[in-house]
Amino acid sequence: MVGRLVLRPAEATAFRVLLRSTTANLDLKRSAGGNAPASVPPGNIRTEADLPEITLPTILYRMIFKGYYNHMHELQLYEKQLYGPMFKVRGGNGYTISLNSVELLEELMRKDDKFPSRGDMTLWTEYRDMNGLGYGPVTEEGEKWYKLRSVLNKRMLHPKDSVKYDNVVNEVITDFIKRICHLRKMSSTGDLVPNMSNELYRFSLEGISRILFESRIGCLENEIPAETQNFINSIAQMLTYTAAFTLLPKWTRNLPFWWLYISSWDGIFRFACKLIDRKMEEIQMRLDAGQDVSGQYLSYLLSNTNMSKNDVYGNIAELLLAGVDTTSNTMMWALYLLSQDPKAQDTLYQEVNSIIMEDKIPTAEDINSMLYLKAVIKETLRMYPVVPMNARLLSENDVIIGGHFFPKKTTFRVHHYAITHDETIFPEPRVFKPERWLRDGRERPSPFGSIPFGFGVRGCVGKRIAELEMHLGLARIIKLFEVKLDPNVGEVKALSRSGLVADRTVNFHFLERKNVAT
Repeated sequence: MVGRLVLRPAEATAFRVLLRSTTANLDLKRSAGGNAPASVPPGNIRTEADLPEITLPTILYRMIFKGYYNHMHELQLYEKQLYGPMFKVRGGNGYTISLNSVELLEELMRKDDKFPSRGDMTLWTEYRDMNGLGYGPVTEEGEKWYKLRSVLNKRMLHPKDSVKYDNVVNEVITDFIKRICHLRKMSSTGDLVPNMSNELYRFSLEGISRILFESRIGCLENEIPAETQNFINSIAQMLTYTAAFTLLPKWTRNLPFWWLYISSWDGIFRFACKLIDRKMEEIQMRLDAGQDVSGQYLSYLLSNTNMSKNDVYGNIAELLLAGVDTTSNTMMWALYLLSQDPKAQDTLYQEVNSIIMEDKIPTAEDINSMLYLKAVIKETLRMYPVVPMNARLLSENDVIIGGHFFPKKTTFRVHHYAITHDETIFPEPRVFKPERWLRDGRERPSPFGSIPFGFGVRGCVGKRIAELEMHLGLARIIKLFEVKLDPNVGEVKALSRSGLVADRTVNFHFLERKNVAT
């Protein structure tokens, strides 16, 4: 049951005013269907006018007064039940098309543009434009995006390149395990680790920073450096305000809390630029001394590409943001699901223990033999997708999707959570079943049933590294510890933020496995 948010009379009146102004002043760049050039559908084929329709104020009403604000993923299921696999969301004079079925998703992806577009990213690009910063893989579009991805893919997306980071990732995992052991000893029971979401966030941020900045930033120290903590706070603040401003008209940029959003980006770039500048000075010193410039990701961007400094700033910042929540949220949910299913956890332990002998540190090559481990992560990502909703703006050609004609510049919103919880694709969708993904002769789900990292050329550039972090991290944790949920926590449910996060503080007991040195 989704909880209801109760507003005071003054707040309710203000919200009604906001609903009216949102309808009247909606930024149509967000829903370009209404601005699309007039096109004539072939024959008597159906159009968007034949689809069920809801309005943006209706969605906002459900968010605020029906309690879906923090449960947008559950709202997808509710709206699918009401309106079916495809419906129209009207806002002002524009509209977007919502897709809720795997068949429609596949059809859309198969008809994607040469240079796919996520749709309007104004919220992120405005800050960059104000400060003369370059765009990154999330915000860039068109041919510029394609050329940028060609550069980034060479050191992140290809398997042969991503495996080069396994030593770096394992270095961070080793320190994370040391922190787990420290926290266990500090607890009254000798095995409790409190607030695991926070600890995994620190681990993920340290890991992606080690790869991108080629330096450690102190997230796993007992006392986090003040500038690193400010950076963490800035990321959280930015994601919170991004979620809020996504549905608000542009006139809200004049409200005081818009500048809180801007200040959060200031904190992110202040920290990132300082580390990038430090690396640039180091590279210049090597060049001045006639030494070779060798290194990992940042060294590659700075010394082997034609990127300007401002472009490097923009790219590194976006790669950093994309790499933190992906790993931390997924690992938290994986540990939670395994703690609730001792049989699955034991199956995983037996697999890991049969491949990682004694105190050996696993490699990326070892992970390739851990099929159940990979299935655990895939099932976790199905149940708690990294991006519950995504968008596509088809700007090059008119298209027919689901037997309906849509003119070019139509924006589609894909409800991934509704698709990954479709019982016709995934029987018992709310049940954790890693075996769904095993290649053991059983029929496997549609490959479009769960695409947590996207599809095609616009798929997540950091997919390989995120998977490497999750696979190596989970394998090493399960090798050393049996993980049990603290009974005081109770049932953990998901809240919608930038992704799906726990609705409460989650504490785990990490019980040391016998005859294993930590």
